[in-house]
Amino acid sequence: MINSGSLVKATVVSCVSVAGISQAQAAEPLAVSADSAVEIAPALQPTCDARGRCHVQLTPDQLLSKAEALVHAKQYQQALPLVEALGQVPELQMQQRFLAGYIAIETGDVDGAIKQFRSILDENPGQTRVRLELARAYLMSGKEASADYHFRLAQNDENLPDEIARTIRNTRSILRDQRVWRFSFDFGFAPDTNINGATSAESVDINFGPIKLPLQLDGNARERSGIGQTAGFSGGIRIKASDRLALLLDADSKIVNYKGQDADDIVVQAAAGPELRIARYSSISLQAVGLHRWYGGRLATREYGGRFGYQQALSEGQRLGFELDARRTESELSDAYSGWQLGANATYEHLIGKSLIASASVFARRDLLNADGFSSFNYGVNLGVGGELPLGLNAGVSASISRSEFDAPLLLYSTENRQDWRGFARAYVGSRKIKFLGFSPSIDYNYSRVDSNYTLYEMNRHRVNFKFARYF
Repeated sequence: MINSGSLVKATVVSCVSVAGISQAQAAEPLAVSADSAVEIAPALQPTCDARGRCHVQLTPDQLLSKAEALVHAKQYQQALPLVEALGQVPELQMQQRFLAGYIAIETGDVDGAIKQFRSILDENPGQTRVRLELARAYLMSGKEASADYHFRLAQNDENLPDEIARTIRNTRSILRDQRVWRFSFDFGFAPDTNINGATSAESVDINFGPIKLPLQLDGNARERSGIGQTAGFSGGIRIKASDRLALLLDADSKIVNYKGQDADDIVVQAAAGPELRIARYSSISLQAVGLHRWYGGRLATREYGGRFGYQQALSEGQRLGFELDARRTESELSDAYSGWQLGANATYEHLIGKSLIASASVFARRDLLNADGFSSFNYGVNLGVGGELPLGLNAGVSASISRSEFDAPLLLYSTENRQDWRGFARAYVGSRKIKFLGFSPSIDYNYSRVDSNYTLYEMNRHRVNFKFARYF
């Protein structure tokens, strides 16, 4: 990490001056003790009382200027009381926090620096200089993923000099090359209007020879609401074998537990394989993939296969990704659901402003199952935008729409091939300010809908997930 650390240091020091964040104006004089008066205003005469205590009167702008000068001169201990005095000026709160954070990081108090820089960005997420310093602090604390995230956002500032933008790109390349592990965990609860993803219809028509008869659906075949307990984790290890080759190990899981077992859903997936860096900002990977899913208290599906991925980091924080996936599915519910799944997707990410990331994806999947009535071709698009907002909030929205066309009819219900339109929308908001044992709260709202020419498969679902998440 020595190379990346020195590169980051060069990036933030040469980016802009310490006073590079916007300054408010204030004219009320402040009193500063004479112990610091010699350092700050040698041309001004201090006022002394009968006890020999002396003070010098400075305007906030003068005080800020002297504090910045001392910080530039690396006289951090002399600058500290001046910076503390700036805390009396609400109009200069941002400058005071920045200088306090800068002194903290330069004197080894990395956690204190993170707290100061984070407090500025909670209210003003567009401050590039502050974000660069926060990225450096995260890197010094060993949080490379967080550092890379903030460097990526800072990289989109169009006012950055070309040399600095190039240095940030090089720093991010080193960070990606040296990252070792990642892990996140979340838990919460989720009210859900349709825990079993079923139709709301009370009956469906079935074919009985040449005539159609209505079939009454029981409670298990119709939508049911409930509140589930949720948990999940995602983690990965990257073992570097050479300058260009590494071994990737990934695992993730999602768990939803409802009253009883009928709708309990547990998914566990693992992947392992090599990653090859084919150019400075691009890489390919090939991984073996395995997945198990338990539904309703029993093993429902086993999947195994492989996936190929391509990642390309573009200029100014943009990113392009492509993935191919092929796997064998073995269903424990019915052999009709067993077969092959082939998938492909391409994603483009683009930075908006200094704190938001927009993404667009196209995807397609081919299910080649034992029963033609369940085999299908699915294709669609997904759009989303999210990132940091003022008031210490993270928020975003996304939506997708897809079309599913099945190979053959399910003759019990219709002589026509099944065709579905599927829609999904998500909105989330989370707090960066509130922490409980390192976990941050968030609220997710999800809406999904299926419109089908088969009544049995039409579906509407609303779900709200209240959760706490921690990222390591």
